[in-house]
Amino acid sequence: MIANKKITIVLPAYNAGKTLEQTYKEIPFDIVDEIILVDDNSKDETLEVAKKLGIKHIVTHTENKGYGGNQKSCYNKALELGSDIVVMLHPDYQYTPKLIHSMCYLIANGVYEVVFGSRILGKGALKGGMPLYKYIANRLLTLFQNIVMNKKLSEYHTGYRAFSANVLRSVNYNINSDDFVFDNQMIAQIYYAGFEIAEITCPTKYFEEASSINLSGSIKYGIGVVATSFAYFFQKLGIYNFNIFKKLNNIT
Repeated sequence: MIANKKITIVLPAYNAGKTLEQTYKEIPFDIVDEIILVDDNSKDETLEVAKKLGIKHIVTHTENKGYGGNQKSCYNKALELGSDIVVMLHPDYQYTPKLIHSMCYLIANGVYEVVFGSRILGKGALKGGMPLYKYIANRLLTLFQNIVMNKKLSEYHTGYRAFSANVLRSVNYNINSDDFVFDNQMIAQIYYAGFEIAEITCPTKYFEEASSINLSGSIKYGIGVVATSFAYFFQKLGIYNFNIFKKLNNIT
């Protein structure tokens, strides 16, 4: 805990058997209270490794629900456990768990309610092995999104994110896509709900075992990102009401 706030790490896992233990061992358990692993019907030894590590909260999908569907299960379980701060950490070891302290302290101390680990702040993305075409696509999409959404994030596409429970209760993430565009829909929801997003520099690692979207998936994701950005733009102008921005009953 930090300032009596319960901290939960959620691990959206799919075929993470080779990297889960390395990721888990770097989690700072001096502040972390709970670990939740959601296995999205992996075809490798992910579940066996999770059980060997003694992870208490394991949620298993009997069919693959996709990256967004996995996150929904992660956040729903975290809220069920009464978490105050929830950090999504990929178990493929692409993002270092050593930033969890910094991300959580910003939220626990009331500075921000959402913190992202950005691979683009600084110059570590390409050095860390991010493919050039992904780096260029990241920069172009982020520029487009910042213009359309009138924001100044360094990147919208990081998978390293920390939220207060208040944020998770204030956006209807369960209505979002089960695919990769879930991440961008959630950003749009967060901004529309009136929250700001802090960013800290995050080194990145690309290697064979690290999860990644293939080219066709990247194209589909890019189209979804553009559509989400325009949805936010038109919603803010009051031209059209999109389902993902429908308020929940507990939003003040």
